[in-house]
Amino acid sequence: MTIGSFKALVVNQEEEFTVKVNELTLADLPQGEVLIKIHYSSINYKDSLASIPDGKIVTSYPFVPGIDLAGVVVSSEDPRFNEGDEVIATSYGIGVSHFGGFSEYARIPAKWIVPLPKGLSLKEAMVIGTAGFTAALSIKKLEDNGINPEKGKILVTGATGGVGSFAVSILSTLGYQVEASTGKKAEQDFLNNLGATSIVTREEVYDGKIRALGKQKWAAAVDSVGGEPLASLLSQIQYGGAVAISGLTAGTQLPTSVFPFILRGVNLLGIDSVYCPMDIRLNIWQRLATDFKPVNLGNFIQQEVTLQQLPNVLPLLLRGQARGRILVTL
Repeated sequence: MTIGSFKALVVNQEEEFTVKVNELTLADLPQGEVLIKIHYSSINYKDSLASIPDGKIVTSYPFVPGIDLAGVVVSSEDPRFNEGDEVIATSYGIGVSHFGGFSEYARIPAKWIVPLPKGLSLKEAMVIGTAGFTAALSIKKLEDNGINPEKGKILVTGATGGVGSFAVSILSTLGYQVEASTGKKAEQDFLNNLGATSIVTREEVYDGKIRALGKQKWAAAVDSVGGEPLASLLSQIQYGGAVAISGLTAGTQLPTSVFPFILRGVNLLGIDSVYCPMDIRLNIWQRLATDFKPVNLGNFIQQEVTLQQLPNVLPLLLRGQARGRILVTL
């Protein structure tokens, strides 16, 4: 099979910073054992950061962003993958230090690739993407720490974002009572449709004061916010509860005390989806195709866009105007 030029979104820093669709050839792609014809990608917060000059994601230019991709193997030097296989590739260096998914073709190291599990289409896999994977990994960690629907209500912060919205849906699918926290009053119907049993404002989680210990409100939480709201949240988790943390939109500092940990036995669980070991990664994707799979994945799609539309759409996440997922169709 001969592949000529193809289209990719390229960010570049020369005399000025540019974000535009260019023509590339296979010679422009980085090394990797598996060549993939990409069918779908999706937009994540890191991708939006990669599209601005001071985003601190990309360190070498020109570069193709996109931390998620799903497609069909064109050729492979690794016996685990064959021409025609449907595959997913997320995390590791993809879209950060290795050309990513905003392209018609990608060449990826075989050890970063997940076979598409039965029960998911390529499109569904990219509606889920890193955001859904991170939510699922968070919930699995909560399960591993003894959290189940009988323990009580689970809080999800940043609930209209990618991780938050998937956490709401997966938890609801598993039978949990889910309280969703958001600063967007207009999105309450969206959250209710995902399965939230109740909705609280950001101020009900963090009113500007961080107490050593507060009223015990939630059995556990999935948090993608971090910062001072996380410190406040920890003081309100029930005895023996846990918080899975995967984000930092409210900041990187955590001004908490030891009291939630030593007086209530609260567990703070760090969630890393980038270098998650492959055995766990395969298990999580399998669960996303089975018991973790949301009933209607279409509810998550805010919009579907093309490569040509990406330069105008990428800033939405930085402005807090995204809801759920934005799918990129190649």
